[in-house]
Amino acid sequence: MKLLKNAKILDVPIIGDIVVSAGRTFLGIALGLIASGILIAITGVNPFVAYAALIKGAFGNAQAMSNVLVRASPLLLGGIAVSLGIKAGVWNTGIEGYMYLGAIGAAMVGVLDLGLPPVVHILLCFVCAAVFAGIWGAIPGYLRAYKGVNEVTSTIMLNYIAIYLTSWVVSNFSLLAQTDAFYPMSKQFLPSALLPILMPGSSLHPGPFIGIILCIVFYFVLNYTPFGFRTKMLGANPFAARYSGTNSNKQIMIIIIIGAVIGGFSGAVEVMGLKHRVFMDFVTGVGYESVAVALLAGGSPIGVVFSALFFAALKAGGATMSIETGVASSMSSIIIAMCMLFVIGVGVVDSHRLKKVVDTSKYDEADEIAEAPKGKVEK
Repeated sequence: MKLLKNAKILDVPIIGDIVVSAGRTFLGIALGLIASGILIAITGVNPFVAYAALIKGAFGNAQAMSNVLVRASPLLLGGIAVSLGIKAGVWNTGIEGYMYLGAIGAAMVGVLDLGLPPVVHILLCFVCAAVFAGIWGAIPGYLRAYKGVNEVTSTIMLNYIAIYLTSWVVSNFSLLAQTDAFYPMSKQFLPSALLPILMPGSSLHPGPFIGIILCIVFYFVLNYTPFGFRTKMLGANPFAARYSGTNSNKQIMIIIIIGAVIGGFSGAVEVMGLKHRVFMDFVTGVGYESVAVALLAGGSPIGVVFSALFFAALKAGGATMSIETGVASSMSSIIIAMCMLFVIGVGVVDSHRLKKVVDTSKYDEADEIAEAPKGKVEK
């Protein structure tokens, strides 16, 4: 058969995955940056100057780079949670709700003086965040797996419930609420429950590195474990997965709950490492940005690392670009949207091209058989 005779695929773990699966993502980003540059030029600003200011704002010094990492922290954790669902054919869009529930869980013990050493107190906060978020995620997980309820609808609805539940808790629940505050918020976390600052004079905490480690861990889980095989097979062909003996309903529920737990970790990291309190809208829109991060990464856990850092760099450098060049502050969001559109567009074109190649391959094989001498055709 002549199909893909000249194709060469790198088999090196992680490196091969990046080179093979991320090519169209990088192409889409490049096209998105070009299109955004045209828009910037239309406003009367030199796009090269604007992009230089953006890069300076994101990577100009150690403080700027630490800011990028801090901004990437919730996107890394949220992105990996969504990407696991994508691999299983499930759209887990409830990251924002999981973050709020995880923050509430962490606050339940984070504001209490339990006399624990910092390591134990921090671990206890993470455990409570995982429990609260996991229970919250079990609701759409059960509805999707056993009742056939669309997970996008249920998780988005639960996101709003989680946001207003958080507002109620920090306003009326005496254990957490700061009663004399001008704005509904929880009491401040005790020092023993806060994540350490890794670079003096900055807000850099261990959160982004926790996210990167989890991305690497789940890359190997998806590619080298039976659980990962079942997950990817479920996403690729649910009928084949069921035929092979995979309990599809159970697998779907587990995937959604795991995503919820990771989302809860993301919320806990934000309040323990950056906010030091829980309040309404403390992560507005971050959960939905996590979905965009996972889509830009093509559902690849390793791709999530680069996608989250890209989003964070645009957000961190966008302010500098706006100040130095006069470009609208919303331009960073426009750049993200343009890159997303082109990545999706390149993916659609690539899938159509691949389908055409596969459909024509059978004719190549038939031609080879017809051209072979009698008695020489392999059966």
